[in-house]
Amino acid sequence: MIHRYLVWLHRWAGLLMAAFLVAVGLTGTLLAFRTQIDRFLNPQLHAVREPGQAPLDLATLAERAEAIVPQARPGYFAIEADQVNVALRFREDPSTRRPYHLDFDHLILDPYTGKELGRCCAREASWRMKFMPFIYDLHTSLAMGPNGELLLGIVALIWTLDCFVGFYLTLPRGSGGFWKRWRHAWRVKWSATAFRINFDLHRAGGLWLWSLLLVFAWSSVMLALRPVYERVTRAVFDYQTDEQVLMSAMLPHPLNDPKLGWREAQIIGERLMAEQAAQHGFRVTRPYGLAYIPEFGVYTYDVRGSNDIRGHGWDTSIWIDGNTGALRDVSLPSGQHTGNTISTLLWGLHYGDIRDFLPYRVLVAVLGLALGVLSGTGVYLWWKKRSVRKLLTLRPNKATSPHGEP
Repeated sequence: MIHRYLVWLHRWAGLLMAAFLVAVGLTGTLLAFRTQIDRFLNPQLHAVREPGQAPLDLATLAERAEAIVPQARPGYFAIEADQVNVALRFREDPSTRRPYHLDFDHLILDPYTGKELGRCCAREASWRMKFMPFIYDLHTSLAMGPNGELLLGIVALIWTLDCFVGFYLTLPRGSGGFWKRWRHAWRVKWSATAFRINFDLHRAGGLWLWSLLLVFAWSSVMLALRPVYERVTRAVFDYQTDEQVLMSAMLPHPLNDPKLGWREAQIIGERLMAEQAAQHGFRVTRPYGLAYIPEFGVYTYDVRGSNDIRGHGWDTSIWIDGNTGALRDVSLPSGQHTGNTISTLLWGLHYGDIRDFLPYRVLVAVLGLALGVLSGTGVYLWWKKRSVRKLLTLRPNKATSPHGEP
C-alpha cells in the first residue's frame, strides 16, 4: 500500500516538475561554461593581456568607474583575468531628489588599463551581450522576477523530497538476495522494448546520479527558497543566517558619504586581511573585489585565498567600517560555522566551480542534459501507461465464468 502511494507521489511530482527541470537543466548546461560562451560571443568585452601587464589595483579601478559614470558609485566589482564587471549604484539626482536613471547598470572595464569595454545591459545592447544574462535570468527565475524565483524554490523543495522517494522505489521488495536483485536497477537493457529501455534509463540514471541530483536539488532550495534552507540548516548545524548578518549590520540610515575613500579602504583592507591570514593559517593569493554598502556603512574587501573552495568568485572577505576603518566582520570559507561551510561548498558544487576543476564543470554540464533525459523518460513512461489504461477501459468487458475464466 505504501509502495503504491509513493509511486503515485513520484509520478505526479515528476510530471509537475518536468518542464521546470528541463528548463533549468538545459540553461544550467550553458551556465557551466558561462564565461567561455560570453567570451566567444562578445570578445570586445574581454581584454587581451599584454606581456608584463599587471592588473590595476582595486581603488584605481573604482576611481576609473566613478570618472566614467559620475552619476553612480561602484557597487560590488571584482578583478577577473580579462574584465572587471562593475555593478553600479546610482547617486541621487539633486534636481529630482531621486536616483539617476540610466539604461545600464553594469560597467565593464579593462583590468589592466581601466579603459571602458562596454555597458550592460543597455536596451540597445546586441543580443550577443544579452544572451548569457538572459540564460542566467531564465535559470534562476524563469525570467519572471521574484515570483519565478519563488516558483523554482518550491519546485526545488519538491525535487529534494522526491529524490528520497525515487531512491526508495528502486529498492527490491520481498526477502532474499537483496543485492542480487537490486543490481538490475542499476543497469539498462538496451536489447529490450522502447518502454523497457526508457524505464531502465529513468531508474538507472536516477541511481547513478542520485548524489548529484540531491546536491543540486537542495542547493537550489538554498538559492531560491532561502528561509526554508536556513531553518533546516540551523536546526541541524551551527549556522549564521543571512538575517542575523543583515540585522546586526543594518544602520538606521544609509551612510552615503563615508569618511574613507576607495584608496584608504584598500590600504586598510590589505592590512586587516593580512592579519586574518596569519591568524587563520591561509595565504592571500591576490586581491579580488571591493564594494561599498551604504546600508551597512561598510566596505567589503575580498581576496582569493589558499583556503577558498571555489576557483572563481570569492569565499574570503572582511567588512571595514566606512568611517573608522575598524574591522566589522570576517567571512571565511570554512572553520567558523559548520552550516555556513556546507553552504559555501553547496554554492561551489551548484555553480560547477570546485577550485576551477574542469572535469567537475564538465560533469555539471552533462548533468543538466541528464535532467532533461530523466524528465523526458518519466513523462514517456506516464504517457505509455496512461495510453494502456485508456485502451483497457475502452475494451468491451468479456463474459466470464463463475471461476473468472472467459
